[in-house]
Amino acid sequence: MFNNLRELILSMPTEKACKEYLFKQRWADGRIVCPYCGNPKSYIIQGGERYKCASSKCYKRFKITVGTIFESSNIPLTKWFTAIYLVTAHKKGISSYQLGKDISVTQQTAWFMLHRIREAMRIKTNDKLSNITEIDEVYIGGKVPNMSKSKRKKLRDEQNTYNTKTMVMGMLERNGQLKLMPVHPNSSEMQKAIRQNVDNSANLITDNHSSYTNLNKEYASHEVVNHSAKEYVREGDIHTNSIEGAFSLLKRSIIGIYHQVTPKHLARYCDETAYRYNLRKMTDAERFSLSLTNIEGRLTYKQLINTPVPERPTNNPLNEGKVGVQGRKRPIYQLFDGEIVGRFDSLKQAQELTGITWQNISRVLCGKRVTTGGYQWSYA
Repeated sequence: MFNNLRELILSMPTEKACKEYLFKQRWADGRIVCPYCGNPKSYIIQGGERYKCASSKCYKRFKITVGTIFESSNIPLTKWFTAIYLVTAHKKGISSYQLGKDISVTQQTAWFMLHRIREAMRIKTNDKLSNITEIDEVYIGGKVPNMSKSKRKKLRDEQNTYNTKTMVMGMLERNGQLKLMPVHPNSSEMQKAIRQNVDNSANLITDNHSSYTNLNKEYASHEVVNHSAKEYVREGDIHTNSIEGAFSLLKRSIIGIYHQVTPKHLARYCDETAYRYNLRKMTDAERFSLSLTNIEGRLTYKQLINTPVPERPTNNPLNEGKVGVQGRKRPIYQLFDGEIVGRFDSLKQAQELTGITWQNISRVLCGKRVTTGGYQWSYA
């Protein structure tokens, strides 16, 4: 057994050694399963280079890499194994430029390899969270003030300055599993994601986001931490600090390693962060070996580049009137770095509690300014 990358390379220096190790991880019981028909019996041919299905209806020949993330790849397994070890061992991931240098492939090849490895990291079963589950959201994307002058002007001309970030919802079971996923930022989609991933027996802990209201009717309990009132911990264990700590790993990987990600592929970066978080108590060698048991399922380049872009809001909330459909004034959100830090029933209340004049807040709501008082503002 190896304990570090150097020992891994020395223990499997050849393709034959890598294939023998992959055989043990993929078919631990020794039964060779046909990737085409699923028949649990196959013959070894060509000295172990290929296998042949024993089913008379199939009878196809295949290599050990068929039906896995390695299928149809000209990259040797020695380089694949090194890449998998680096990706799973580095706490914040590794960029395609650095990986390309480390294993001597092009940046484009390393980028495709990384996404195929993330496919192996993806959670393929939907085991619902239970017990105490923390739920929160974070916004990933560029800040308008940090963009070039031409990009800022384009966004303002299109009245689209509000739409530069993508919401990622996080759900973390205490002493259990973490799930991260991009979600359309509206109440129905957010609550739908919760229902799909959290069991009704769970005790939920969230912030005071309006999308989480009435969840106590569907779940065992629902505790709310009022961040806008500077409340972060209540009664010792009622907090969302654990899920926010998980968010910090996602942010650090994007800001420090990848620098920018598109909404199109954001879900795969979420899978990568959740995978390492859920297996953080394993050693690097154990995590590597487990990763090789999850390699089933091929990801082609065509599938990767044709990944659908997540739907984003089409109506600009900053252009909507202050009066709701029932004639009532709409509440507003106070945001810092894309995260909601306050909610107010009116401009007057926002001015009284923050000291920022309602005229300046209104200019941000109308799209004439990006921030005021150091905050972004939007209608709830």
